[in-house]
Amino acid sequence: MVRLSELGQQARENHIPVMQEEGLELLLQYIQEKKVKRILEIGTAVGYSAIRFASVSSDIQVTTIEREDTLYQEAVHNVEEFHLENQITLLHGDALTISVAGTYDFIFIDAAKSQYIKFFEKYKENLAEDGVIVTDNLAFHGMVEHPEMTSNRNTRQLLQKIRNYIDFLKTNEEFDTVFYSVGDGISFSTRKKKK
Repeated sequence: MVRLSELGQQARENHIPVMQEEGLELLLQYIQEKKVKRILEIGTAVGYSAIRFASVSSDIQVTTIEREDTLYQEAVHNVEEFHLENQITLLHGDALTISVAGTYDFIFIDAAKSQYIKFFEKYKENLAEDGVIVTDNLAFHGMVEHPEMTSNRNTRQLLQKIRNYIDFLKTNEEFDTVFYSVGDGISFSTRKKKK
């Protein structure tokens, strides 16, 4: 059986987008401290982070959405390998069109960066009252702060979309957001307290 650390390492070696360990540790710490029970993940990839989340405690339920067929199949296989079928529900489809019922304490956005605002707007409806929306890849390998690191037009357009999302979070009247420069840049957004 593949060990968890090997699963993350293999994914990175195969250029599959999985979270950097430093960022993932921050999330796992939060899940443990806040006793998070229901997690929704937008962007499963091979299931690495979903497996790590579920491994924190046996009473955690994770629902995770993946659009890409090959990644979805691999995630199903990995979840079975770790015997976590009772804790992890895998949904195959586009996160913008699929419908997800229920509320979640912790919503993790780690999918198409160009769609972050749409994901946020759609899934805030599934957020529990005192829940959190967490977003990864806000630094995008340091390029968001330093766009001169790339001359690729598509990458520059993507960086602009990430900057737009950061502005969207900073000026959001419904949510307060804290930014962390760990991993590849992470944000934690919680609903503003009603005065």
